[in-house]
Amino acid sequence: MPTSEQSSPYLRYVALGDSQTEGVGDGDDTVGLRGFADRLAERLAVVDPRVQYANLAVRGLLAGQVRARQLAPALALRPDLATVVAGVNDMLRPSFDAAEVAGHLEAMFAALTGAGTRVATLTFPDLTVLVPLARPLRPRIEELNDRIRVAAARHGVVVSESTGHEVVTDPRIWSADRLHAGPLGHERIAAAVAHALALPGSDDTWSLPLPPSEVPAPTGPRAALADVRWAAGFLGPWLGRRLRGRSSGDGRTAKRPQLSPVAPVTAADACATA
Repeated sequence: MPTSEQSSPYLRYVALGDSQTEGVGDGDDTVGLRGFADRLAERLAVVDPRVQYANLAVRGLLAGQVRARQLAPALALRPDLATVVAGVNDMLRPSFDAAEVAGHLEAMFAALTGAGTRVATLTFPDLTVLVPLARPLRPRIEELNDRIRVAAARHGVVVSESTGHEVVTDPRIWSADRLHAGPLGHERIAAAVAHALALPGSDDTWSLPLPPSEVPAPTGPRAALADVRWAAGFLGPWLGRRLRGRSSGDGRTAKRPQLSPVAPVTAADACATA
């Protein structure tokens, strides 16, 4: 049994969301996905090895779909802690309605906190820094973030702020598709949520900038060529799925639908990629 110094109020952690919570960008479908939720669960297990963890997230889902498909199963697991992260897929749709998306998030906040669960969520970084073609989305990101903050405040939800930190738009923490965090990014997100929750051993070092890169960022024609290649490799296929009425999550189920023990890692291992 853990000592009093090791005990934690969070022994049943359930993660709800889309691709970011599933862990896309951190591993792959062959070796398996890790992601910020797995990494947060590992941090919880460092505090108390009795922690159990479930991940209900499925890539490609809209906020309303996360609510419809994951909220009831999450409540049935009676979590002490839940993370709720959704809305990016909605922002990419022409029919985006920030109030509607925030309404789905708030409904999940209300139901989970009403059941006695501690809930944590995120605001979204300005992806237009990474994807110049997406600059028209900036007002959407800002409005949704504002609505998330208001909804979270109403229900006592912990918010991990991504805005205002240089590191969150450093290309080195993102995967090649510029929409999903890479392994380093997922580790930074996990560390940010741990800090927002005031977990033992957490601090604000997650927000520190990375060391200067030895490889200069492309500029001019090289940057334009990189954008063209990105559009062909990632934007094109995404648009193709939308036109066919398909989603990257079609046919997929949650990778970890039931609570189960977390393989413990040392605090040093948990921060190894930070």
